[in-house]
Amino acid sequence: MLDLENLEHRARERLSATMYNYFAGGADDETTLADNPAAWKRIRLVPRVMRDVSSVSIATEVLGTPLSMPILVGPWAFQGLAHAEGEAATARGAAAAGTAMVVSTVATTSLEDVAAAAAGSPLWFQFYLLRDREMSADLLRRAAAAGYRAVVMTVDKLPVPGRRRRLAADRFSLPEGTGIPNFGYAVPEDHDTGPDEYLRGLLDPSVTFADLEWACAECRLPLVVKGILSPDDAVAAVEAGAAGIIVSNHGGRQLDGALATADALPAVVDAVGGRVPVLVDGGIRSGADVVKALAIGAAAVLATRPVIWGLVVHGGPGVEAVLRELAAEMSHAMALCGARTVADIDRGLIWGVACR
Repeated sequence: MLDLENLEHRARERLSATMYNYFAGGADDETTLADNPAAWKRIRLVPRVMRDVSSVSIATEVLGTPLSMPILVGPWAFQGLAHAEGEAATARGAAAAGTAMVVSTVATTSLEDVAAAAAGSPLWFQFYLLRDREMSADLLRRAAAAGYRAVVMTVDKLPVPGRRRRLAADRFSLPEGTGIPNFGYAVPEDHDTGPDEYLRGLLDPSVTFADLEWACAECRLPLVVKGILSPDDAVAAVEAGAAGIIVSNHGGRQLDGALATADALPAVVDAVGGRVPVLVDGGIRSGADVVKALAIGAAAVLATRPVIWGLVVHGGPGVEAVLRELAAEMSHAMALCGARTVADIDRGLIWGVACR
């Protein structure tokens, strides 16, 4: 058994205070950051007894990608600041656990090199719609050429980045020489540029659902929209051509006071009505949380912060260990709920304000 809370403590000891705050922090008073894991805890499981659970399988498939578990590694930027091998180590850890990693555009390793580090393993590519549409189109072409299985378009970073007080207090800026190879960029000397300030010049704050239609038409891979909390926005995204929805509040790093993803998920699932798979991230801290998300109607979840701490402490094997712990917890919770397979998980297994 791996104690994920203790793993975060160990990671904090290895990181500078500023770097820990960059990975762990949220927007403003961090109300949403704290509410994300708390919302999953408010939902209760309803155990079902005397079912034959002598064999339990958590294997699944999402958008044609077979997975050993309905748990993907969520995207986060600048993984080279957490571990020397950065995104390559994370990709190898996810591959060893048999699941997919969503690779950030703002990575310290090029998308091609990440794919090479975990050759043959399932990878999804996260991107933002940029002011430079040709650069956006080029990133989509590169992802397809490198063998990625799907594209994740993050939309909740727009129109402005979140106000992150921890970073402001630390005066956090990217270390000199930090590479952002997908954009052909490295942080110069005598800079004072934080991650959001750098991205502000690249991201297009005027993006609408018409631009999503353009991206879906341009993309040769299934395009999933990440950053949806509103059922109306979910429907609009599907009508614009999205192949999937990720319910997300950017890990509590954008609008403080936004509702927790566990609370947003039921209405989004109901609005989408099974037309496309719905995934969710934000506050997933246990295998029981995964069961709750699937019971509400999610096809899979994305785990991020626990994976960060695994990468910091043990590199790729740490990533694998975190995923295998979540998988073991999920299998255990399913057995106690009388569910043999992912298909057996439904809303009858949960009770909570969001699920009545």
